[in-house]
Formats: sequence, C-alpha cells, structure tokens
Amino acid sequence: VQAELKGHTGPVRSVAFSQDGSQVVSGSDDKTVRIWNMTTGEVQAELKGHTRIVNSVAFSKDGSQIVSGSDDKTVRIWNVTTGEVQAELKGHAGWVNSVAFSQDGSQVVSGSSDETVRIWNVTTGKVEAERKGHTGDVRSVAFSQDGSQVVSGSSDETVRIWNVTTGKLEAELKGHTLIVNSVAFSQDGSQVVSGSSDRTVRIWNVTTGKVQAELKGHTGPVRSVAFSQDGSQVVSGSDDKTVRIWNMTTGEVQAELKGHTRIVNSVAFSKDGSQIVSGSDDKTVRIWNVTTGEVQAELKGHAGWVTSVAFSQDGSQVVSGSYDQTVRIWNVRTRNSQLLESSIKLPDNTIVSKIGISQFHIIYPGQQSIPNGNSILKISDGNEWIIGVLQECWIPSQYGNFSLVSVYGSILCLGCPSGDVVILDMNVAM
Repeated sequence: VQAELKGHTGPVRSVAFSQDGSQVVSGSDDKTVRIWNMTTGEVQAELKGHTRIVNSVAFSKDGSQIVSGSDDKTVRIWNVTTGEVQAELKGHAGWVNSVAFSQDGSQVVSGSSDETVRIWNVTTGKVEAERKGHTGDVRSVAFSQDGSQVVSGSSDETVRIWNVTTGKLEAELKGHTLIVNSVAFSQDGSQVVSGSSDRTVRIWNVTTGKVQAELKGHTGPVRSVAFSQDGSQVVSGSDDKTVRIWNMTTGEVQAELKGHTRIVNSVAFSKDGSQIVSGSDDKTVRIWNVTTGEVQAELKGHAGWVTSVAFSQDGSQVVSGSYDQTVRIWNVRTRNSQLLESSIKLPDNTIVSKIGISQFHIIYPGQQSIPNGNSILKISDGNEWIIGVLQECWIPSQYGNFSLVSVYGSILCLGCPSGDVVILDMNVAM
C-alpha cells in the first residue's frame, strides 16, 4: 500500500481519482466528503454539509469541482480549491444513489430512490430536466462521452436512455428480470452495458435500442460492469466471487478470474486496457492481467469490505474505499507495503508518523486536535495527555483498532484484534 488515508468515521462508499491523479475524493457513511492530496497523503479538505450517508462522488474532468449524492436526498457541488459548497441541489424525494458529471463539466446527472433521473445545470444550480418513467429505485447513472445522452439502470429491471437536450426517453431497454445494479456507455457512445441481479450482463445498441448480446455465466448477481477504453471488452464483478472479461466481438467470456473468496463489489479497467482492478467483501483488492487472466497482485490491508475501486489515469495507482473507514492508495508496479502517514507540527510538540509505542507526545488542553484522521480512542479522563475538549488520544495506526478495556489514571489497558492486551503508561517518554 502506498498510502492509507484515515479520517472517515464510517464505511467509505465511493472513491474516485481526479483526472491528473493528484487528488482522490471519497464519500462515506459519516456524512462527509474528503479530498486527499496524493503527494502528501493528507486530507486536503473535509467537506461537511450532508446530513446522511454519502453514496456517490465524482470529480469534474478539469478537477475543479466535485459532485456528491446522499441519502439526505440532496446533490452537492463542491469547489475543490476552497472546499466550499457551490450548490446544494434539492428536488429529489428519495436517496440519491448515483451521480456523474458530463465531460464538459456543465451538467450533473443524479439517480434516486424516488424513481427519477435529474439533470442539473452546474452554473445555476437549477434542475434542467426531471426524467420520469422508472418504477423503481434508480441505482446507476452515466453520461455518454459527448454529453448528449444519459443512461440509467433501475430496480424496475429496465435500462433507459435519455436525450439530454430534449429530455425525452430515447429507449427503454427491457430484458433483465431483476434489479439493474450498474450501467455504463462505451467510449464512442454506440453501446451500453448493464449488469443485473439476474446474473447476466447485457450489451445494448444505443441507436436501435436492441440487445446485442446477453452474456451469461455468472452464478450470482452482477454488481459492477465497465467497458475497456477501446470498447472491445467488458468486465463484470459478481456475488459469485468471480470477475469475468467478455469479448465484444464474439460475445463470449474471454476469461473467468478466480481468487476472491467473497462478493466482488467493484471493477474497473486501466486506461490502456491491460489491467483490471477488483474490490471484494473478502477485504482484498486484486489487479489482473487482461491478456493472461492471471492475478498480478493481491493487495491486502483493508480490515473491511472493499466497496469501490478505480485506476488513476496513467494506471500507476489504484484507489480503494472500504467499510473499514479508510481509503487506500496502492502502487501498481511495486505493490509495496509502505504506510504513508502525515506529520503535524503543533506549537510545542510535533506528532510524527510511525512513532513507537512509548513515544507518545503530549497535546495540552486548548490545542487543536490532530486533523489528519489517524485512529483515535475516545476516553473520559481529565489528565493533560488527553486532547483538548474532545477527550481523544492518538494511537499509532500500526497497532490496529483497539477495544478500550480500562482507563486508570494515566494507564490505558487495550485489547488488540490479535488477542493480545497492551498496557500503556502515558507518563512514560513524554
């Protein structure tokens, strides 16, 4: 792992790289959106405003804005530089499950549990169109590359293609027999791929609205689908624990990638199409060679389900978000185990990364608590080694997630996931 980005206090639902790879955005059950600097590994901004779970996040292509969709029924547009909310887009009557920017950044599309798809003007913050027609939750939405169309997938078992300019329904694509979980356009906009709980992947012709191929083979719901950049292949991830690569010319499965031991939640191609990344409930991220079908790397480190994965534009890095409340950045080439943790200098003390078990530094009441999101324990004691009014004590992340057993004076007794018990005397080495 190249960097473990800590700070969220709830499962991470969605992650994405900026186009230039310099930043990562994450959305979490803790109601926040966070922007991470890839050079320093530090949180650049914590975007607060949502009042419920953040389900989906995305960067605009130029990297100047972020869009987020939440269970609080709102869509928010954020300024990346200032961290301020530019627009709070209200109108949905249900959870916002999926959001995306158009390529030129002028519009945002959102899909909601209120059964509608909405197109928003980013400049004015006004809704340009409300697309009605679905009779179930809208689970996934995406713009075509040229911005002229939007595709949506729903629990009503249909895929719909909408004209962005006229707001009219161009095609209702029927064939799936259960929830449609994931949809995407091919790069040239001529095809749509959909993955469903009916265990199939379907390829649709955008012009005719006809199904071009029904790709069968998965033995569990299909959670995630994506086209390769050249449109020659599709990847799918499923509850059956497998990742499959499909050949678009023949409609046949090119490779069945086995290795995960639980549900595969998220899949993506690298831009050059040579690699695939997958994230699973087995807590691992895997990188696969598209040509050979072999696993190139099994990336371990997450302590919870991996819900979202993506490649950087140059393919050198992978980002993953997990139920363990962390975002991780992986170096694709080295797959090294370096843990990148930031440092923070306080008026009288410096907290440094990778400090030892006996090298705790005092942070006196009244000073600001550590903002970089390292694991903390909340305790109730009045001694000076507790951080300010928040009553928090910073513990090095290499010691895992503790369950607090006992506090007595300056002594902490901590239970470890390994079964060990650690006794810390906070009067030592201060």
